[in-house]
Amino acid sequence: MKVCVVGIGHVGSTVAYTLLVDESVRELVLVSRDQRRVEGEVLDLQHASNFLDTPANVTAGDLHTGGCDIVVLTVSGKQATAKRSSLAKENADIFRAIVPPLATANPSAIIVVVSNPVEALTQLTMQLTGFDPARVLGTGTLIDSLRFRSALSRHLGIHPDDVRAYVIGEHGDFQFPLLSSASTGGVRLLPDDVPAEAIESTTQSGQMVFERRGYTNFAISQAVAMIVRSIAFDQRRTLPISTMVANVGGFAEVCLSVPCVVGRRGVLRKLLPKLDDNERTQFEACAREVAEVYASMR
Repeated sequence: MKVCVVGIGHVGSTVAYTLLVDESVRELVLVSRDQRRVEGEVLDLQHASNFLDTPANVTAGDLHTGGCDIVVLTVSGKQATAKRSSLAKENADIFRAIVPPLATANPSAIIVVVSNPVEALTQLTMQLTGFDPARVLGTGTLIDSLRFRSALSRHLGIHPDDVRAYVIGEHGDFQFPLLSSASTGGVRLLPDDVPAEAIESTTQSGQMVFERRGYTNFAISQAVAMIVRSIAFDQRRTLPISTMVANVGGFAEVCLSVPCVVGRRGVLRKLLPKLDDNERTQFEACAREVAEVYASMR
């Protein structure tokens, strides 16, 4: 499995290191506008790979590097606020410059969008590449869902892996948890099982990290690694990620985060849960938000 990480800032370098130590890739290519920085990252990762049972081949590349199975896009302008949509126009311009040559060089690759606003940029990437939408996906609300499960596990005294709960919609202020289908051990969670603090911590924790550190990188890198593993080993895990969804909120097509089965060919199946009336309203609000942000990129 050959993976290319484009954009070697705080997130990109951590994604590269996480993929390396995860030992799920055989070749790892780093691409950045800062050639001196990327050469240093490559050397450091090459040294780190010597401690692994199956070291990967780590190299520096460019936008014309071909033969990649997965291209991970972490490239971004500098985020000045915790509001992810603030980077919409700047990151859209960056994507218009880098995505077409990457797609030309890697016509069979699966593209994983990490940069924010992730749903709108995933939709833009689909348009720029012309790829089958199944081969373009965003990290979406995967990290938010894991945060939500973690908060519920602490409240319930249950391991996070045993909590079946998803946050869907968009990776931003309009995201919401699917309370109507949250469960553990086959038992649906009742309203009293989901304290308001669990929902608040899910939506606010990313902002808290950003305000204290100026960026987030560790958790999102684990989310990327989970997606890459599911693709590389055809694990077919059900992950809440950004993908194209039809007929929501009056829009024929819009990228939203919903549970998807992810395997070697990308998005193998979209699982659209039955929503109650309140959830349907929230889902449609997410569609309007993403469509508005996407329109602002033009």
